[in-house]
Amino acid sequence: MDFIEKARIRLENWITHNDHHQEEYEMSAEQLEEAGKIESSKHVREMIEMTAKGTECLRNALKALE
Repeated sequence: MDFIEKARIRLENWITHNDHHQEEYEMSAEQLEEAGKIESSKHVREMIEMTAKGTECLRNALKALE
């Protein structure tokens, strides 16, 4: 397996990993809101946005390998 194929696999794994974490962050933000912890939820939602941006960068990197 050459370096490019390894990079493709690594990027795909990172994307999947980030997607999973983003789902968990969403659930946590909702639970925090329900518990009245709005400020904490706000920070988690900020992390969700950052994770989405990071995942977008990884998707772009993967697409650029084509």
